[in-house]
Amino acid sequence: MRLGRYGLIVGMWGALAVGGTVGCQSNVHDENLALHRQNRELQDRTRQLEAERDSRPDEGQLTAMQSQVTAAQGEIAARDAKIKELEGQLRAPTPGQASDPGLSGIETSFNNATGEMTVNLPGDVLFDSGKATLKDSARATLNKVAAAIKKDYAGKQVIVVGHTDTDPINRTKDKWEDNLDLSAGRARTVRQYLIDQGVPTRSIGARAYGETSPRGNKNASRRVEVVVATR
Repeated sequence: MRLGRYGLIVGMWGALAVGGTVGCQSNVHDENLALHRQNRELQDRTRQLEAERDSRPDEGQLTAMQSQVTAAQGEIAARDAKIKELEGQLRAPTPGQASDPGLSGIETSFNNATGEMTVNLPGDVLFDSGKATLKDSARATLNKVAAAIKKDYAGKQVIVVGHTDTDPINRTKDKWEDNLDLSAGRARTVRQYLIDQGVPTRSIGARAYGETSPRGNKNASRRVEVVVATR
């Protein structure tokens, strides 16, 4: 596999912190499980306290037991709220949900856990089949992307990621060695266009995956993603 050639980011950014992303998600997941376990233990303890309270006739003891039950119930409610928050962080980002008004009409998603916004650009909108030269009609879309990056994410790290479908290169074998080569060419083209529109060279890189990260169908698999680290 030639990921050593095209799987590296072009520019000053370096590699994406994939390990950090996985680690962050793992920590949230572990904390969520721990809270669920603690809540079960608290609920068991609360039931015990309620049983003891109901079996004690002394008014003073009843008052003390009721205070303990109320405190335990309050702690359970607080943990339930925290669990809900953590589960929201673990929930997959919603495709197509615009996270920036300047990108309205363009498919985007936002990952709360990593703070990354992904702009999805269909390959058939940007390029003709087997080519890495931008269509004239694609420029308006990329102009919106460049404007949003400069206005709302100035100084943030950006990576352009090229993807293809699984069909082998046939008609343009003279230009591209394989799908990885084609996806790299397309990522570089989009990267250069964004630079030409004023996105700083030092903050934007490119990466190619070829056919190794497909979507549900071939049309969806042919795409270029612009991933912006928003924080």
